Amino acid sequence: MLLPEETPSTETPLPKKGMRQTEQRKAVFEALMAKADHPSAVEVFMRVKSRMPSISLATVYNCLETLTATGLVRTVNHEREPSRYCANLQEHAHLFCSECGSITDIPLHTPMPPEQIWNLPPGIAIAQQEVFFRGLCAKCVQSDQNALSSRATQPVSR
Repeated sequence: MLLPEETPSTETPLPKKGMRQTEQRKAVFEALMAKADHPSAVEVFMRVKSRMPSISLATVYNCLETLTATGLVRTVNHEREPSRYCANLQEHAHLFCSECGSITDIPLHTPMPPEQIWNLPPGIAIAQQEVFFRGLCAKCVQSDQNALSSRATQPVSR
């Protein structure tokens, strides 16, 4: 039988990256790690608020800024939309769904550096690559296909 302190934790530990580990930072980090859906700061705030009612939106913004500055989280920006946050630190691209607005991680399957993938002008030095695509996520593609097939099977009224 496990004692309460021996109960396996479902929390994602906040890595030590030269920052003070506050309860607020832990809660914000856990909210990002719980779901790979690229939430906005307001969405993170709503998730954390349910278990930490005293937290403010400003504190969530500050936590996200610190997590980003220490490299534990990436900021994802798309056009003029609010910043989104990504806890996936593997090299990957993003698909921005033009139908539902979701963001999907797309793994990059090549270990080659950007200089070997892209036809870059001479003298360029890449520090970080950010690749994104626009299109439809799998859910929206499926929804569109279902809508098309249901229209094809409906009788035409005259």
